[in-house]
Amino acid sequence: MIEDFQRHSVDIRQFMDFRPSTLPNGMRVVDAYNGSGLTFTVLLDRGMDIWTAHYNGLPLTWISQGSPHPPDFGQSWLRQFNGGLLTTCGLTHVGPPEVDAETGEQRDIHGRYSRLRASEPISVTHEGDRMHLSGVVTQSRLFGEQLRLERTLTIQLGVPALTVSDKITNLGDTPAPLMFLYHCNLGFPLVRAGTKLHTPHHKVYARDESARSGLDTWDTYEAATPGYAEQVFFHHVNHQDGSTMAALLNDDFGLSYTWDARQMPYLTQWKNTRQGIYVCGVEPGNCIPEGRNAARERGHLDMLEPGDSRQFGCTIAVETDHTVVLERIESLRNHGQPSPALNLERFA
Repeated sequence: MIEDFQRHSVDIRQFMDFRPSTLPNGMRVVDAYNGSGLTFTVLLDRGMDIWTAHYNGLPLTWISQGSPHPPDFGQSWLRQFNGGLLTTCGLTHVGPPEVDAETGEQRDIHGRYSRLRASEPISVTHEGDRMHLSGVVTQSRLFGEQLRLERTLTIQLGVPALTVSDKITNLGDTPAPLMFLYHCNLGFPLVRAGTKLHTPHHKVYARDESARSGLDTWDTYEAATPGYAEQVFFHHVNHQDGSTMAALLNDDFGLSYTWDARQMPYLTQWKNTRQGIYVCGVEPGNCIPEGRNAARERGHLDMLEPGDSRQFGCTIAVETDHTVVLERIESLRNHGQPSPALNLERFA
């Protein structure tokens, strides 16, 4: 395909690019397109997360009023929540607000990462029919964690998909907690009455009594409902040679997620079909959103040793022909091996 485009233009930006700009509120953003119908906006000042995303003009995500919000640690995480295709949670806490049981440190919901700015330089590189946007985000505190995240977003000419690749390194001299989750926030019309989530689940668990009431219908989404109480489910997924996937599909189109279950053995599903804030999450991670206290108490808090690095990644793709993706998920469910997820039986 790249040869055909090169015969008709001397500048690849006619068909594919990461195009930077600055919003009136001062936020640095990058708009991405690749000739496939998929477009999305990267927020450099919010951890290189992804805000709006569209396919052939149709929105894939829910976004909050007034977003994208400039990072402000004086506001709560919920007031700073942009919605959007990707909000990264972590790097040392994923879960509800809490006070550390050992140190007394106060932590907001889902950690600090999504309010951290990518440092300059931000690079765009071109490799054949692929283009990469790369940057560095650091989370550090004097006498505390010294973490460096290197993120690369990759698009391919004519393919309605993007890949997020992250490398997290502990630059400090003591072990650091590592809790990391891709909080992918989908909205109408991708999510609507009758949309289904397909996962290669070994077993599905309800987080609490509210979710337990919907355990028999976890896979099917409802119409917008005033006052709907959110439901959260944890999926113990199967994989083959590490690879696993999930797909959120309606009759017209959908999104699939592919990742390495050895890196991120947990999949959290957030159902929130509440009127006006109609936003639902598909969330691979190396943890569930239970918080650092609970993970440490139960003996499965992941720690990153000094000098060590950890790789995470996920490919998000638009699906218009559901046959192949459903066959792949069915194969994983029937023939895959359970991911190394721990301690989910307590939710049974």
